[in-house]
Amino acid sequence: MSANTAVLHLVCGKIAAGKSTLVTQLGQSPNTIIVREDHWLAHLYPGELNSLADYARSAARLRGAIAPHLIDLLGSGVSVVLDFPANTLASRAWMRTLFEAAGCAHQLHYLDVPDAICKARLRHRNASGEHEFTVSDETFDRFTSHFVPPSADEGFDVVRHD
Repeated sequence: MSANTAVLHLVCGKIAAGKSTLVTQLGQSPNTIIVREDHWLAHLYPGELNSLADYARSAARLRGAIAPHLIDLLGSGVSVVLDFPANTLASRAWMRTLFEAAGCAHQLHYLDVPDAICKARLRHRNASGEHEFTVSDETFDRFTSHFVPPSADEGFDVVRHD
């Protein structure tokens, strides 16, 4: 029996750091699928995500529901680019359970982008109307206050993007 060659790609970065753009690039690899949290949340909870608490509750439900499917995909040799923010210790701990259960490799892509650049991109994204969610500077600041960059002691295979 051959070793599992699937890779779980994780993304860490503030809102509008470029995570979804990187995810799209990573998803072009053969035998790879993209799973986007914003897409699922927007369709499962339309109009219901009005606060950080709403997001936390809905994201937890989504993670609980989708985890077995992600593990099955990875276990069958399909690589997954997970467009879920790996921005806290808790979110990264959950993501670790996925690649460990599937017995596959992982890469944690860390987009280290200054707040000012993220906010400029965010305003442009909001104006375009192409994203599932419109995010204010205040919401950006609220979410960013919970952001924890990955550290070496977490043991992830980190790929840094400046």
